[in-house]
Amino acid sequence: MPGAVVPPLDGWYGMVDQTISSQLPTAVSARFLDHDELTLWVRLPELQALAKFLRDDPYLRFEVCSSVSGVHYPAQVGAELHAVYHLLSITHNRRLRLEVAVPEADPHVPSVVRVWPMADWHERETYDMFGIIFDGHPWLTRILMPDDWVGFPQRKDYPLGGIDVTFKGASTPPADERRSYAR
Repeated sequence: MPGAVVPPLDGWYGMVDQTISSQLPTAVSARFLDHDELTLWVRLPELQALAKFLRDDPYLRFEVCSSVSGVHYPAQVGAELHAVYHLLSITHNRRLRLEVAVPEADPHVPSVVRVWPMADWHERETYDMFGIIFDGHPWLTRILMPDDWVGFPQRKDYPLGGIDVTFKGASTPPADERRSYAR
């Protein structure tokens, strides 16, 4: 990960950071700037308030949550699962990323579906693949895997292969027994 940056920031990043800090001074715990993209680490209890503020403030207007994704960092004890929100301001032609981290033992994140309804299926997919539970989601169920599937396939501790596939009687051999395409 790139190193954290310390305010004041230059350009529109600074305006966004100042606007947030003036209204929700404790919402952001860290800021990262890499490849001209700003990522704000958000304190979990303030995620929904910050999301609503980012959407409604006329100087910010992040009207679109284009994606919600999950990341699994097993080595970050107590913060193994991350939910990442990719935001877009059509009004100001800006992009912003929010990130929150939760432990595997208690993977609860407040849902942002009431703020950005288009986050509905993204939160369901993140739940299905990573096991992050979005509290307050109107219908948090699996979206890709069968309802009786055990585990979360995008976590780094999930087994690679060796899981029987029931489609057309096929099976998937373990990863080390598959055909190698290396020369």
